[in-house]
Amino acid sequence: MATWQDFEYAAPDLAPLVRARFEANKHHVLATLRRDGSPRVSGTEVNFIGADLTIGSMEGAMKARDLQRDARFALHAHPGDETMEGGDSKISGRAVEITDEVELAAWVADLPQAPPGPFHAFRLELDQVVHTTVSDDQLWVTSWRPGEPVRRIQRL
Repeated sequence: MATWQDFEYAAPDLAPLVRARFEANKHHVLATLRRDGSPRVSGTEVNFIGADLTIGSMEGAMKARDLQRDARFALHAHPGDETMEGGDSKISGRAVEITDEVELAAWVADLPQAPPGPFHAFRLELDQVVHTTVSDDQLWVTSWRPGEPVRRIQRL
């Protein structure tokens, strides 16, 4: 697993493209696993804080409970309009809940707006990043995993 900063160092050409997709819109789609193993999708917002990509959740929300039980997640950036301008980005990995009070206070201090009530905060550890683009009617898939080089393949 890797931090966002690890990803930036390992894939300096890819990381800004993915970050731009997540910063282009406020709301994204988070997939978690329910207790029975079936998928659950929820809306979420992301924050780039220090070395980390993070998400928050209202206290006791189902997505937070899912992540506390099984940390695996997939996160899909809001895809924008049908043009795919800027590409399409997805991240998967494990969410680690931030429970240390000092670290939580620092996380809140770095947010654009403090949570309105009790909350959960999670640091996202990355296992895979995928960015898909369309260029000259060709589909390109660029992907990265920790410890591996960036791969770019063309899909017809």
